[in-house]
Amino acid sequence: MAASGERRASHTNTGTSSFVGVFHLARAPAERGLVRFSVVLYSIGAAPADARAIDLSVRTGGRMTTTDRGQPASGAADSADHEHDHDHQAIPSDPALRVKALESVLVAKGLVEPAALDALVDAYEHQIGPRNGARVVARAWVDAAYKHRLLSDATAAIAELGYSGMEGEHMVAVENTPRVHNLIVCTLCSCYPWPVLGLPPVWYKSAAYRSRSVIDPRGVLHEFGLDVPADVEVRVWDSTADLRYLVLPERPAGTERLSEQELAELVTRDSMIGVARVAPKPGTRT
Repeated sequence: MAASGERRASHTNTGTSSFVGVFHLARAPAERGLVRFSVVLYSIGAAPADARAIDLSVRTGGRMTTTDRGQPASGAADSADHEHDHDHQAIPSDPALRVKALESVLVAKGLVEPAALDALVDAYEHQIGPRNGARVVARAWVDAAYKHRLLSDATAAIAELGYSGMEGEHMVAVENTPRVHNLIVCTLCSCYPWPVLGLPPVWYKSAAYRSRSVIDPRGVLHEFGLDVPADVEVRVWDSTADLRYLVLPERPAGTERLSEQELAELVTRDSMIGVARVAPKPGTRT
């Protein structure tokens, strides 16, 4: 196997111990679609003999195989193979491979639980982040003065509710109306307003969404299940590292009697990106 010879180090702190993983990425040209890499993990302050070596390989469309080679200085003693049924449509990027390697080692050593990691990501992607934005939207729906401030200076208005920080230093709010529908994208990478929307969804970062949202926004919206009438203008806003956007969706009809909190519960992450509308939940009091 022809190795790239690339070695990198990564440090993580689990709260009780600090670990350093030294990654060695190797590729096998004769086996297209296969990437192999190894990790040597050792605890800071521990003896080198306590280190462990882990080999991992990822095959496109296949599975990840992990081999624990034990202590690198002692050979292949105590080796064991573990197969994980993870489908991969494409070989991950080098940073993704390094993250996956470190995660796999920490899981193998019992230092983290995969379910806990999944729950943490889900919380920031679907609960904590979008809930912040939903409160901003609901406030704008019930408070005309706040809505005016939001559309005039979104950064300051959002900060009034306590939401600010990295990835949201400069915000612009764009309002959906019966005549205009707004769609947010980042054509360069995946710039996203974390303080109000949490983590960006995978599809938002995909090359297909980033390119087609500009070329064929109505087609993209249709694929999300949203058909915008021909007489409604679709405006596409390109987020950058310096400026992030938030869609202020239209308030659904028949929600005049709902409280601000009840309105916030209707607002979804997708509606604040512009790929969905806000609709009352079945059985909602109107």
